[in-house]
Amino acid sequence: MFKSSKFYALLAFTLAVAFVLGACGQTANNSGGAENTATASPASAPAITGNEGVSGEGETVIFKAGNGDIQVPKNPQRIVDTTAFYTGYFVALGAPLVGAPERALTNPYLVGKVDGVESLGDEPSPEQILALNPDLIIAYTGTEGLDKLAEIAPVVAVEYGKLHYKDQMLDFGKLTGKEAKAKAWVEDWEKKINELKPQVQAAVGDKTVSILNPYSKGLYVFGHNFGRGGEIIYGEFGLKAPPEAQKESIDSGTGWASISLEKLPDYAGDIVFTCPWSGDTSDPKIVYDNAIWTSLPAVKAGNVFQLNPAADTYNDPVSLEAQLEFITTSLLSAK
Repeated sequence: MFKSSKFYALLAFTLAVAFVLGACGQTANNSGGAENTATASPASAPAITGNEGVSGEGETVIFKAGNGDIQVPKNPQRIVDTTAFYTGYFVALGAPLVGAPERALTNPYLVGKVDGVESLGDEPSPEQILALNPDLIIAYTGTEGLDKLAEIAPVVAVEYGKLHYKDQMLDFGKLTGKEAKAKAWVEDWEKKINELKPQVQAAVGDKTVSILNPYSKGLYVFGHNFGRGGEIIYGEFGLKAPPEAQKESIDSGTGWASISLEKLPDYAGDIVFTCPWSGDTSDPKIVYDNAIWTSLPAVKAGNVFQLNPAADTYNDPVSLEAQLEFITTSLLSAK
């Protein structure tokens, strides 16, 4: 079985079951500032060459990936994505995706958009991938068995969160020969944000906003770059987190923090987005029915909004578009 030890170790949160391998954490900041892409801009990532494909099946280019400079098809026709968290990028690009993990295909925001894409289950194996005859494989950096996958087709390894999602879209656009579509998506997205941001900021004012997920040992506090709408709330709309949440889950660069229930009042904002954590089966009522939770100002004011644990962990373009609508409506309705 092939799987990314780094992925499941980290996504031990959005999956430490899935803080997928390096989570954006390192030094990357997915809040959207120019500083985030100064050293890793997709604009300089792929180096185009005039080489013929080694197999003689078509022209290839050299793509700068997390696992080095990889010779890939200039216009791949059968892409297998083993990451789940990047599947939505290829869907948004209209790239020819033939295989993806089950958890990606059951993302409610992708339902109806991935018909015909083969499920790789929860832990894709080389045998499953080989059977799909891919000409390009997407994996996480740190994935075990990349060398075996490379015997099947060129492997482009991606470090989760290293690039801001807009830069990642442009990067995948270059990888798949869909540059124009990637640029069009970014331009359309920025237009939407520019229209909505003044309305949201006027409605929210100085209120703070938190993203909180109960789990078996307390709560996760999410920041700017770990899904659940953080990219929109903090990155695009520029809303404020409570000081402790800002320090631990945003300024730290990790995108998340783990706290005990007793510390909740210091991390809860005037507005709260929440849902049970998808990484365990603990009963969220342990938190939601607790007096500490029910006494929060946000709860008393009715400013608590439920995210979808099966969908909102993702921060790909398709998921972000759906989140934008829900988050904007929620924030404009906050009391």
